[in-house]
Amino acid sequence: MKKVSLSVYEKIKFEYKITFLYFIIGLLWILLSDTFFGFLIQDKDILTKLQIVKGFFYITITSLLLFFLIKKHVKALCLAREKAEENDRLKSAFLANMSHEIRTPMNGILGFAEILKEPDLSGEEQQECISVIQKSGIRMLNIINDIICISKVEAGQMEIVVSETDINEQVEYIYTFFKPEVEAKGMRLIMKKGMSSKDTIISTDREKLYAILTNLVKNAIKYSNTGTIEFGYRIVRDKAIIPDLEFFVKDTGIGIPKDRHQAIFERFVQADVSDKMALQGAGLGLSISKAYVEMLGGNIWMESETGKGSVFYFTIPFNNKPEEKEITKNDDPVIPITNRIQKLKILIVEDDETSELLLSKAVESFGKDVLKVRTGVEAVEACFKNGDIDLVLLDLKMQDMNGYEAARRIRQFNKNVIIIAQTAFGLLGDKEKALEAGCNDYIAKPILTDELLLVLQKYFDNK
Repeated sequence: MKKVSLSVYEKIKFEYKITFLYFIIGLLWILLSDTFFGFLIQDKDILTKLQIVKGFFYITITSLLLFFLIKKHVKALCLAREKAEENDRLKSAFLANMSHEIRTPMNGILGFAEILKEPDLSGEEQQECISVIQKSGIRMLNIINDIICISKVEAGQMEIVVSETDINEQVEYIYTFFKPEVEAKGMRLIMKKGMSSKDTIISTDREKLYAILTNLVKNAIKYSNTGTIEFGYRIVRDKAIIPDLEFFVKDTGIGIPKDRHQAIFERFVQADVSDKMALQGAGLGLSISKAYVEMLGGNIWMESETGKGSVFYFTIPFNNKPEEKEITKNDDPVIPITNRIQKLKILIVEDDETSELLLSKAVESFGKDVLKVRTGVEAVEACFKNGDIDLVLLDLKMQDMNGYEAARRIRQFNKNVIIIAQTAFGLLGDKEKALEAGCNDYIAKPILTDELLLVLQKYFDNK
């Protein structure tokens, strides 16, 4: 019983406790002091003066108590106001940045799509317009992916998927990928590997490690115009039982002021919120990287000086696998060739007209017969009536029956048809739910033809 009453007492706010105690003490003071002084002092004049002194004392204590409580609340209100103003400032800066980041690629997409309507364009001019539209679309997709990613992190929906990862393979791929972009700016990209290839297999989340390195290298390229960009890793063996891998990305760019060293890791913040030096981007890359590093059990920090460049460091545990495994390299081309896929009977299940048109164009080179339906119910009926369908491209979000349920019902009478789930959600667990429902594979929108062919190659490749 005492424990229960104590827990209830602890839940009562401090100011309520003080007020209640003061009321009890004040009541006892009035009652007992009148009785006590009345018993000791018979002189009414002296007793009256004591009552006046007692009243002043009571008022003084009350005033001090009110002052203390009011001061405490004013301080809390000031802190809350400052935090709200800071949030409003960051929100305004973020919304302004988002408006710019979304409108700029949209300007490229819509503007050059309008130019493509002109009948007198040469083939070279048409290809230039198409290239700008594609680059603008990729830029917008990166913004959307960053927003979704940070939302997953804040909602606690981001999970670690541990697998064997070749560190040298990761850094070599990043080097190959970014080298043309760096050299196009007249700069040098330098890669430094801290271990031989036989020791570089570790257990970590491959995709998150790739995202961290990619974000840091992209930032280095964005904020550098001359000099070199250097990245790599080394083993750090301190007193810890498990050593760390320490990665670094060094640039000779514009640098970051000292008062912004911590702020740049916050959500929606670039080195200069006022946009005097901020370049394109939502200001989410470093906050995503920080969240990923911490999820992997490491730390991230930086050293920078304005005008001299920056160095970003991060660590992850060196959980290496001692057993040696023979690695066979596949020399087949990464992008499958359409004529290696036989002519297929395909069912497209898509309730969006534009997405349906895009899929139809993507599969026309290898689809001998293409059926199209708009709902999950129609998809089940089409598969039941056409047992020779080879491939189902199934949208997961539809109104009458979603793709998960449609896949489950199709599997009740057809175990062999290949079902590829496709969705614009791309959220945590979508792929697992799709595979559990009976889909063979999963692809997220926007669907690129090369990516679709790469998935289909696993099931229909005629070698």
